[in-house]
Amino acid sequence: MGIAIVTGASSGLGREFVYQIASKEKNISEIWVIARREERLKELTARVDVPIELLPLDLIKRESIDYFIEYLKAQKPQVDILVNAAGFGKIGSYSDISLLDSDNMIDLNCRAAVDMTVAVLPYMKRRSRIIEICSTAAFQPFQYLNVYAATKAFLYRYSRALRIELLPRGIHVTAVCPYWIKDTEFIPKAKHSRDGRKIRNFIFAGRAKNVAAIALNDSRIGLPVSTPGPVCFIHRIVAKFIPHEIMIWLWELIRRL
Repeated sequence: MGIAIVTGASSGLGREFVYQIASKEKNISEIWVIARREERLKELTARVDVPIELLPLDLIKRESIDYFIEYLKAQKPQVDILVNAAGFGKIGSYSDISLLDSDNMIDLNCRAAVDMTVAVLPYMKRRSRIIEICSTAAFQPFQYLNVYAATKAFLYRYSRALRIELLPRGIHVTAVCPYWIKDTEFIPKAKHSRDGRKIRNFIFAGRAKNVAAIALNDSRIGLPVSTPGPVCFIHRIVAKFIPHEIMIWLWELIRRL
């Protein structure tokens, strides 16, 4: 029996993955949960039956990654599942979003996800699984969500290529690309900028429970991409055939509704 590691586990989709891994993944003996807010992580210990290892780390900080690498060396775990769910976004134009927020989005959504993946890979074996939380925003450029969408495009392509590299080892990588999720902190935090109303509605937004359930199942059967909902599934297909310039202007109409 091995362990699962979940980043961004203090809230939203990351926390839902912890719940569902604990209840559905029978071969997991322990879950390592990683996030900045230690008090939120402690709440998980009372809500799941699987032992929880708390790692209150801020993955934007290089020293947190270094600490985690040394922790892995000391513990030498067998990692069966890695879920990279840590991430955040900001809505607004280039002038609305601070350089610090832009840098932090790139660091957390891209660098930290890569760092965590590379750090964990030596402790994985055949049939281990990596779940990278991307977004339907990875499928095209999105004005007023431009840095976030670009970071998710990076992670999506990284995941697709890494999957091929890991085929000889029998390790599965799944890029999960959900649409908006209504019952997490993501939308309220993304709108908390000088002009968060550049995107006015989030119609057809899904729920974290459904997204996590579909993503785990898709990972279990080895799918390279999980589009956990009808909107992101249609978006993925349409974006393959319609030029991005047209998709950008379609988005310009949709975001104003």
